[in-house]
Amino acid sequence: MLVRSGPPAPTAAVLLLHGGRADGPEPPPALNLPALRMRPFASAVTRAVRGRDVLIGEVRYRHRGWNGPRADAAKDAETALAALRERAGAVPVVLIGHSMGGRAALRAAGDPAVRGVVALAPWCPADEPVDHLGGRRLYLLHDETDRVTSARESWDFVRRARAAGADAVGIPMPTGGHAMLRCADLWHRRAAELTAALLSHG
Repeated sequence: MLVRSGPPAPTAAVLLLHGGRADGPEPPPALNLPALRMRPFASAVTRAVRGRDVLIGEVRYRHRGWNGPRADAAKDAETALAALRERAGAVPVVLIGHSMGGRAALRAAGDPAVRGVVALAPWCPADEPVDHLGGRRLYLLHDETDRVTSARESWDFVRRARAAGADAVGIPMPTGGHAMLRCADLWHRRAAELTAALLSHG
């Protein structure tokens, strides 16, 4: 876990998880464009929670890809949550994940510290588990013209998560594509607003 900003005694935390590949056992490159894409989201969240003792951090991946049943990104998310618990105690956490990072965030959301997930153009295969999501608040944002990950699979995931007891909402975004570059400010602002709302929810 890389801490971007954090008070000495945080009362809540936000962890960001960037995208990756389906397969890629190699470590992420030094110039990690998916990680850089999440920086404006971190800045938007920082502004949205200004005045509150919220730690903002990034999950660091050991590998570039998900890598099948290894689910490396999800394991790295779990490791980051454990490191956060050691640093800050049992504070409530919101996970913000893009693409593969959205899948990792949703997979790790069974951790008792996780209050909710904001998943951006997430990768949600039809067999992605949902039984661990009861009681979690989930927001899945997707541009339905995304050609990399499927908005239809996101909406199917929302339905399955609701059936498992999650408070899950699918939010169609009017534009952006997979990289969320068109109307990027809209994506940043919406994610930050949802994150702040999750942290305010008791």
